[in-house]
Amino acid sequence: MRIFLIGFMGTGKSHWGKIWANHHNLKFIDLDIEIENKTGLNVDEIFEKKGEDFFRNIENETLIEMLQHDNCIIACGGGTPCFKNNIDWMNNNGTTIFLSATPSKLLDNILKDNKDRPLLKNTNKGELLFFIEMKLKERMLFYSKAQLHLEVAGLMPSSIENLIHKSQHK
Repeated sequence: MRIFLIGFMGTGKSHWGKIWANHHNLKFIDLDIEIENKTGLNVDEIFEKKGEDFFRNIENETLIEMLQHDNCIIACGGGTPCFKNNIDWMNNNGTTIFLSATPSKLLDNILKDNKDRPLLKNTNKGELLFFIEMKLKERMLFYSKAQLHLEVAGLMPSSIENLIHKSQHK
């Protein structure tokens, strides 16, 4: 069993991935951390020094390496499903769960989070909300291909219990 969490930044993919993995005795993997370990650079530095194309190539390569892991939950970057047919690959090699939230909820979560976000440098609150709305529209084509959709507002540690139960009894 391999579960891929997808969705826009600020939906809590890493947060919920860790909780669900712990709750169900699964391994948790953060794709961005795997990329950082592989390159020796943080995501922000990769974007700055090597560019987005380099990042997307490494991201795709690292994603495919996830085949070596089983019984895990993998939190993907917000753009992961949108490049190099990654969403189709994830659907063929695991279960995809799209975590969704309203643009205003995403804005609140992003502003509360102190993570460096390369795509959001030097933006004010109004610009950030506009950016979120535009990016969400652009990415929804890919996010909507996920096998399951969960609204973050109602998530709990038991939110994916039925999915895990079904997967274990196939």
